[in-house]
Amino acid sequence: MSFPLLTATAVLPAIGAVATAAVPAAQRTAAKWLALIVSLATLALAITVLVRFDPDGGRYQLTESHAWIADFGVRYELGVDGIAVALLVLTALLIPFIILAGWHDADPLETGSKRWRPTQGFFALILGVEAMVIISFEATDVFLFYIFFEAMLIPMYFLIGGFGDRAHEHGEEAASTQRSYAAVKFLLYNLVGGLIMLAAVIGLYVVAGNFSLQEIVQARANGSLHMATSTERWLFLGFFFAFAVKAPLWPLHTWLPNAMQEATAPVAVLITAVVDKVGTFAMLRFCLQLFPEASKWATPAILVLALISIIYGALLAVGQRDIKRLVAYASISHFGFIILGIFAMTSQGQSGATLYMVNHGISTAALMLVAGFLISRRGSRLIADYGGVQKVAPVLAGTFLVGGLATLSLPGLAPFVSEFLVLVGTFTRYPAIGIIATFGIVLAALYTLVLYQRTMTGPVKQEVSAMPDLRVRELVVVAPLIVLLIFLGVYPKPVTDIVNPAVKSTLSDVHKKDPKPEVEAVAK
Repeated sequence: MSFPLLTATAVLPAIGAVATAAVPAAQRTAAKWLALIVSLATLALAITVLVRFDPDGGRYQLTESHAWIADFGVRYELGVDGIAVALLVLTALLIPFIILAGWHDADPLETGSKRWRPTQGFFALILGVEAMVIISFEATDVFLFYIFFEAMLIPMYFLIGGFGDRAHEHGEEAASTQRSYAAVKFLLYNLVGGLIMLAAVIGLYVVAGNFSLQEIVQARANGSLHMATSTERWLFLGFFFAFAVKAPLWPLHTWLPNAMQEATAPVAVLITAVVDKVGTFAMLRFCLQLFPEASKWATPAILVLALISIIYGALLAVGQRDIKRLVAYASISHFGFIILGIFAMTSQGQSGATLYMVNHGISTAALMLVAGFLISRRGSRLIADYGGVQKVAPVLAGTFLVGGLATLSLPGLAPFVSEFLVLVGTFTRYPAIGIIATFGIVLAALYTLVLYQRTMTGPVKQEVSAMPDLRVRELVVVAPLIVLLIFLGVYPKPVTDIVNPAVKSTLSDVHKKDPKPEVEAVAK
């Protein structure tokens, strides 16, 4: 095709970010509308990519390839498979809701004297992150991917540190200190992972002579490129470490609760529902395809780490006093399921993991954004400061309940299907790990229902007695997410049809087949 559709999908929000930042300071509302319109136009392009993509039409489609830094074998190469398309559409879908939910989050503050707050910068940074995440999903040149994998840390640092949550029990000065700490911790953790990956990227170039994912995979398949076992393992570890930090996988997860606690609710959604997906996506695209033998070698250890993430994250979520930290630890548990499905090395596990990335993005967005609306009304993140909300704001409580039930993977809601596939795919090859992982579901029910009981039921606390219900803008944010959770819960086929061929190709790369069933089917 002559029109560079993938480039346009990434460039449009980048241009929108620059244009939004350039809006005069007095025109804050115009900047918001510009950012929203650009995000909707990006969603339209992402849907065009979805329509043009043929799940059975070959692995990488809509490809673009241009010389960039020829002396070092760096090319501007883009292409999408079914996994990338699903996450591309998820990203483009969530950004308009994030912008609408954060419509007033960057308005000027009143704390005794009026403080200037760069509203335009807030929305420009969100569009900038969107552009970088999208091109990360599209890049098939390893060096190109690495650049944007790292570059997205900068706007995220400013979104966490400069536009943090205003609800803080110890005042604005303490809140500012905590935001700065969370932003620096986020940046340092991810920078360390990125620097280790950079060393591995350079090592890959020394071994392969170029950065093209497709060329390296093809060369390995036809035997023209051979990596020593020790070299492949070290390179794999360099890539995997960076992706595990981003994912986040235990014990590299500790930056996430701080970042989500101190960020505004829309930015917290941007972190866990959008940015963190780059880490798990990259495990499928780069770790498994570039280093198939090392991936199989590391599988037992990674499965144990994923299992620890599932149980550890869920246990810590049970004991949280802060609503946003609870959702953060729940996300750590859910990312454990995603990584478990990826490295189970079965078609059910990897299909479930990809579907889980999509469903987790939608369910976490629904729960966290409603939690953000709740926190903005009360001015507190502490669970103990709420009670009886369902009596004064029933729509808010109802949407909060649906988001919570999706988080615990209730049958009929989208995450159930993906979690079921992950567990089935894991059990067929690693039954003991699959059995232990199911305890994560029990703990999810515990922390979700306890959260709802303590905040929404019981006597109405005086501080929430006048709490307004969801407004029109907030309903526009939440209602489509609830509809998607129900639709994909009863009919996930549109997503699985897109991702399954890509999953089969990935399994072929690592020379894995699904285990044969112990009981043969009886012919009728």
